[in-house]
Parts: sequence; structure tokens; C-alpha cells
Amino acid sequence: MASRKSSRGAGGSPSPGSKRETKHGGGKNGKKEGLSGSSFFTWFMVIALLGVWTSVAVVWFELVDYEEVLAKAKDFRYNLSEVLQGKLGMYDADGDGDFDVEDAKVLLGIKHNQDAERPQYLLATMGQHLILESEEPGGVAKKKTKVKGLKERSVPAQPPSPDSEETAQPAEKSYVKSEFKSADIDLEDGIQSVLHEALHSPPVSYEYDVEVEKTVSYPEAPGDSELMLEDAMEHFIEDRVHDDYSEDHAVEDLPEEVNEATEPDQIIEDFDTGKELPVESKLREDVGPEPEQSETRVQAEDYSNDDRVAKKKKPKLLNKFDKTIKAELDAAEKLRKKGKVEEALRAFEALVNQYPQSPRARYGKAQSEDDLAEKMRSNEMLQKAINTYDEVVTLPNVPSDLIKLSLKREADRQQFLGRMRGSLITLQKLVQLFPSDTSFKNDLGVGYLLIGDNSNAKKVYEEVLSISPNDGFAKVHYGFILKAENKIAESIPYLKEGLESGDPGTNDGRFYFHLGDALQRMGDEEAYKWYELGYQRGHFASVWQRSLYNVKGLKAQPWWTARETGYTELVKSLEKSWKIIRDEGLAVMDKKRSLFLPEDENLREKGDWSQFTLWQQGRKNENACKSVPKTCALLERFPEATGCRRGQIKYSIMHPGTHVWPHTGPTNCRLRMHLGLVIPKEGCKIRCAQDNRTWEEGKVLIFDDSFEHEVWQDAETYRLIFIVDVWHPELTAQERRTLPAI
Repeated sequence: MASRKSSRGAGGSPSPGSKRETKHGGGKNGKKEGLSGSSFFTWFMVIALLGVWTSVAVVWFELVDYEEVLAKAKDFRYNLSEVLQGKLGMYDADGDGDFDVEDAKVLLGIKHNQDAERPQYLLATMGQHLILESEEPGGVAKKKTKVKGLKERSVPAQPPSPDSEETAQPAEKSYVKSEFKSADIDLEDGIQSVLHEALHSPPVSYEYDVEVEKTVSYPEAPGDSELMLEDAMEHFIEDRVHDDYSEDHAVEDLPEEVNEATEPDQIIEDFDTGKELPVESKLREDVGPEPEQSETRVQAEDYSNDDRVAKKKKPKLLNKFDKTIKAELDAAEKLRKKGKVEEALRAFEALVNQYPQSPRARYGKAQSEDDLAEKMRSNEMLQKAINTYDEVVTLPNVPSDLIKLSLKREADRQQFLGRMRGSLITLQKLVQLFPSDTSFKNDLGVGYLLIGDNSNAKKVYEEVLSISPNDGFAKVHYGFILKAENKIAESIPYLKEGLESGDPGTNDGRFYFHLGDALQRMGDEEAYKWYELGYQRGHFASVWQRSLYNVKGLKAQPWWTARETGYTELVKSLEKSWKIIRDEGLAVMDKKRSLFLPEDENLREKGDWSQFTLWQQGRKNENACKSVPKTCALLERFPEATGCRRGQIKYSIMHPGTHVWPHTGPTNCRLRMHLGLVIPKEGCKIRCAQDNRTWEEGKVLIFDDSFEHEVWQDAETYRLIFIVDVWHPELTAQERRTLPAI
């Protein structure tokens, strides 16, 4: 091979190759030197541009699935947690199923293990005191449970999702302040939030229609005297509709009034009663949901100031046996939390079959059935969940926290199906098991109210207040009962102090309404302060429009014209046939046995006021129509009236010396027509919001009775009018078909 040429030519001048080499960084000794400034800049720009275009390509062509990356990272975290749980269970010193700071204190000798010192309860005694309804299974077997003395108060609105067993556990004592914090603290917080949510959610609902032995006396607001028994019950909470899963409804049922005006539903705060209030509501509905959703009035509660809520304490949902199968339980629970309800149910069923003595597996099965019932909208599946919740507490060695969660959810689901008496028995069981927990007594009081047993409810709340005088939940309900007994002055301090407490379960529109109504009846202008506060907190559409069951977006004004309603044909027919309607009404009045029934909703300050009803909640009273056949035949042509399931059609007679308290109707879904039949020349008037009107014979007045209204009859003779409720003209056909009756 030829030898390499010298870097210099024979004449000593540099060769071209040498020049190129030197130019690009070659040295005289043949070694490369650093890049020149211009070359470095060039390569830097090339790399930068490549990076930019690569980033653009990744985003534009979606080369990376970021959601998948995040999901894998999350799964890695869960898998790490499961590994730690499996390996470090031996360090559990306090029996709660995981290793935490409390366990570390015990292991280090800083804290004494007190589990062995906690009192035990034998649950077998429950079977001797409770007789369950036929559809609800299960006596209660003997078992010992640890009493945790939690101070929480209310029924879970959703099935508790116990992450309670998914806490990472450190392998060594030295991890207590480091690895434990990083690997376990988030899951621990999740566990604590589960029990907090389940035990502190607003109290059991009372807005369901139920077949009970007597009408409910829990006064949502004055209702119609002829209200059907099964329609007299309300659901109290949040987003649930009593009609179980059999029908889809746009709104919830609510007892209505027997009055020509309507019931009072009211609230307020720091309101200047001297200034003029706007009479038109700019909101269609601040209180209810969209059409085809349940109308709920209860806002989310703020528990941050509830001094009765126990300090964060992890629920103990695993007994000793369940700790040995914790990994299997966690795997099934993970499916449920991911929304794979059918798979979760199969997993929990397999665990129940394999470990029939496992309370946590049985509870997971109940939760999965509960979730599946919601998904399928199946009453049958929900009943299975109720039965399984009940089975949980019959097993041996069930942790007290798990008993609480199971029974409270069972009671809640029973109410959802309208099984109020079964729910009452479940709540009684809770009170017997945990007699020192006033929250269960509060729930029991609500259970009595749901079946119309105000007397026993009153006793329960008196007992609670004797133990815990500052219990706001007990105060508002006790004041509510006193007002229902017409003990107006006595009810005010309880309602006021209960609302001012801010306790969970007190921030409800009905309590604001009843306090404002009581103050109005006592002549106290402070009523409008509470109405204003209720409006500010979203319970009312406006200070004047205080109905609680509403559809959003409907036009809101106190007074209407026939043209504005679009029901001109109905108005013309009523006015054209007013004498026929009058004469048939007078004939009924002249009968020895009057068909007119006294108003019995406590809306009168004084006087005599009676009504004769032809249609109620869209149902025709066939017997009543036999007495006024021409009037009923006329109305049959107008389905906007006869089909209005949130209203009535009736005669109303009011005698001299009568005054009807200011009040509001229950819903913004209807308008009310008054046809004058026998009207004294002077002395009779009606106020709606801030505008007074008088009736004329043969003429129709139209107003929205969801606004506050008041009536005076100071004439020398009686006043007779004909009342026709119609759907609000802006409701869709679908809403008219699906809105539950009031």
C-alpha cells in the first residue's frame, strides 16, 4: 500500500486537502480541533428545526396517545399500591387493615393499642325487637362489632365507594415519614372521604309518593285537601325521583294545595324591606333541574364548619378474615370503580360464594347490584341490592363502620322504592345498634315524618335536643313540626337557630320558607330577610317567586293576559259560558249536603273558605262532574286544563271576613285562571307580588301562583269564583307528559 502523503507538498506549500482539513477543524498535527462558531450555529439551527417539526408531527398526526400513557401511569401506581399492601400487612398494629402513622406509633412504643379495650356489642338482640316486612329478608345474627363512636349524621346519597382497603403500606418502620407519605397518603385521603361522604351526606330523602295509612303531615307547604294519599309524600334530597325506575320523569312529585292561591314556599336574609322588589323573575328556575331531570331543592352541604363531625378517621371496613383476602377484594372493587359493573358483580358474587362469611365481599356485591340497578333502571335489581345490604349485618364479626354504611344505604334505597315503613325499621335498627349517635336518631325522626307520624318524630327530636341542644338538624325539624301544629310563635326560634347553625341538612328551601311564613304570620318584616337569603342561596327563583318545584327557563311574571298565554279559546269559552258555570255551582251550593269542602291547609288567618273540585292532578272527579255536567263537558275540550297534572279545576267560595295569608304555589309549571261568578261590588281583592286586582263577573284573571299572593274578602256577601289551572304555555309536549303530578 502506498504510504500516506505528507500533509505538505514538496515545495512546502499546503495542499488543497490540507487546506480543507484545516478549514474544517484539522490541526497541523493531524488532530481535530473544536468546531468553529459558524459551524456550531449551523448545526444548532438544524437540530432545533428538527425538534420543532417533530413536535408538530407528534401533535398533528397524534403519534402519541397521552391518555393511554396517563392510564398506564395510574395503573402502575395502583399495582405498586397492591404490591405494598400484600407485603406489608404484617405491620398493621391497630387492626384497620393497613399500615399508617397510628401503626407506627404503636410499633415504636409511642402509643398504646386500644383496640382491645373498645366495648363490644352483641347484635343478636336486634332480632328480638324488630319485625321486618315480608319483602325484606333477614334477622340479625350474633356478632361482635367495634364501636367507633363516629359523630356523623346522614344517609349516603350514593353508594359509598370504599377505597378503604386500598392504602399502600410501608415495609419498614423507617418508611413511616417518607415512603408511606408518598405512596399511601392519597389513597388514605380517599378512604377518609368515602366514610365522610357516606355518613355526612344530607339526610334521608322525603319526597317520594308512598302508599301509607294516612296522609303525610310533614308540611312541605300547604297542599290540596283532596290530595291522593299515594301522592302525598315528598323525597327530600338531592337527585332522586320516587317513581323508582318504572318511569322517567322530568320532575318530582310534591303534595299540592287545596287553595285557590297556593301554598307558601319561602325564604330570605339582610333584605331591605323598604325598597321595591322586582316582580319578574329573570331566572326560569334556580331550584330545579333541566326537564327530564328530577327537581331537587337541596344544595350541596358545606361540612367544614360542622363541629359535630368526627375528626378524620379512617373507616374500618375489614375484619381479620377480610384482611387475608384483601387483594381479591381490591381487584373486584377496582372493577366497580372503573364502571365495569357487570364484571364487578360477577367478581363479588364469586367471592361471596367462596367466602360466604366475608362482610366486605357481601357489601361489595350489594354496591354492585345497586350500581347495576341504576344502570338498568331496574326495581327488581335494586330490591336485590337492598336484600344484600341487609345480609351484610347478619354476618359474624362485621366492623361497626360497615354496619353503618350498609344499613344507611339500605334505608335510603328502601325510601327510593317508596318502602317507607321498611326504611323506618332499618333506621330503628341503626338507633338500637348505636344509641349514642344522634345522627341516626335524626334520621329516624325523618323516617317517622315520611309516614306522617309527627308525634313520634317530635319525641325523637326532643330526645336529640335534650342530648345535643345545639343540633341544628334537630332544631329545624322540630320547628317544622311545631309550625305544622300551628304553634307559629314557638316554631320561629327553632327554625331560625337551626338555619343559622349551618349544620348539614339545614340548608333546605322548605325551612327558609316556613321560617319566613311564620314570621309573616306574626307580622314580622324580618320574613323578607329570610326570603332574600333563600333566594341568594339558590332555593327560590326570586324573592317573590318562591315555588320549589320548577322547570328552568319558563317565562316568569305575576300577571298574564289571555294573549300572552296562548289559551285565548279557553278564556273566550269560559267568559262566554260563565252564567252556565255559575248556575251549576250555585245549584251545588243549595243542596242540603254541600259538596264544598273547607280549606284545611291552614292558609287562612280567619274566615270561611270552601272549594268544590272537579279535576285534580289531571284526574277527573266523575262523581263531582255529575253535579255540574255542562261545566265539565265544556272543559273536556281543553286538555291544557284537564290534562294539567300540576293543577286543579274547582269552584271556590269565600265568605265575608276572610283573609288568606300570603303564600306561594309549589311549582312554576302552571298558570291559574280565576273566572268571576258572584262578585260583591267592593271589599274583595287579590294581590300577586306587588300588584292588587279585583274580580269581575264573567271575566277571567290570570296569574302565576308561584309568586307570592294574598286574598281579602271584606264584602257584605259571599264571593264565588271558578278556578282553572293550565300548563305553563312554554312547557314542551314531552315535559307535559313526563312531569309528575302535584
